[in-house]
Amino acid sequence: MGMTYFRRFRMEINLRSPIFTPPPLPSDYQLVEWSSGLVDAHAEAKYVSFCYEIDANVFPCLGEREGCLRLMREIAKRDGFLGEATWLLVHQRGPDDFDYCGTVQGVRDSDFGAIQNLGITMAHRGRGLGTHLLHRALLGFREAGLTKAYLEVTAQNTGAVKLYYRLGFRRVRTVYKAADVAYA
Repeated sequence: MGMTYFRRFRMEINLRSPIFTPPPLPSDYQLVEWSSGLVDAHAEAKYVSFCYEIDANVFPCLGEREGCLRLMREIAKRDGFLGEATWLLVHQRGPDDFDYCGTVQGVRDSDFGAIQNLGITMAHRGRGLGTHLLHRALLGFREAGLTKAYLEVTAQNTGAVKLYYRLGFRRVRTVYKAADVAYA
């Protein structure tokens, strides 16, 4: 193990400005609004989305099923947790055959909406699904009366950084997160 510092960008968006509108969601996907009965489903989608990604090094709990479940429970219990900004994405393969393939959580942080753990599972990336989750979270922040939102993203996650820029986020700060990482 060795200490490594990961560069992360804090990115913000003004919710008073027009928010991007994604293209229609593919017909075999469904956005599911928050319900406390979906904690396990959000945790599983989070785990499968992040377990082999750089963020599992930055935040080791994302690389473990139990860690994702614990994190999801903690987020849902926060005073500022916003159910209207928390969404689950479901892929329907057949009448009784589906999987949870994306998740996002929203939290009120002072005057800001804070995006937590936006993730799409590997098999479902490249279809604009993250854009749909982000859109619904931002609308939820607006519904809650918030005028700004932010997220943090690991700088090495270039696909996510490009997505956030394209959707109107602007980098306002660079922060560094220390993490113990096993070396091969």
